[in-house]
Amino acid sequence: MTTLIRLLIVDDHPIVRDGLRAVLGREPDLEIAGEAGDGEEAVRLTARLAPDVVLLDLRMPGLAGVAAIRALRAAGEGEPPRVLVLTTFDTDVLPALEAGADGYLLKDAPPEELARAVRATHRGETVLAPAAAGRLADHVRRPARGVLTGRELEVLRLVAGGATNREAAAELFISEASVKTHLLHVYAKLDVRDRAAAVGEAYRRGLLHP
Repeated sequence: MTTLIRLLIVDDHPIVRDGLRAVLGREPDLEIAGEAGDGEEAVRLTARLAPDVVLLDLRMPGLAGVAAIRALRAAGEGEPPRVLVLTTFDTDVLPALEAGADGYLLKDAPPEELARAVRATHRGETVLAPAAAGRLADHVRRPARGVLTGRELEVLRLVAGGATNREAAAELFISEASVKTHLLHVYAKLDVRDRAAAVGEAYRRGLLHP
């Protein structure tokens, strides 16, 4: 049975929300649980509707950006929603991820890529637009390109063994957010975009062994 992913769309432009609803609403495994025009409304709806994934524009009037991400992650009870940023600018990627965003896409992403990103975000994976990944890579690899720390290698070994972010966090007695941050550093240092590519590149470089 297909898992239904409940999605909250947050953007201050109605025409953008209409377009996202039209594109994502036709996917059989995606349900548009609601939509909001600003961060405050998004937080209220998140507490009431408990969406699985919040698709969030960063630049809106009122509550927006990093503050909106943190508020959404704290809204409601139980498991917080995943937050997938969908914005026009690639300049806010690091603050967004540090605030708790699970992914960062640009609004020029093709519809099929956006749908895949929502699903990957729901699975707990980190999704980055190429431009966002490039900015993150530039930031992280300045001090030591390609050199992984001991903790980054521990996380990567667990991921290579099939562990989810949550399982890796439990194994290492760290937060899931810390696991995500370590993986982002690994992606940047190895110049890859996702966990599968990171594992493959680590084996190729001899950082991991079968």
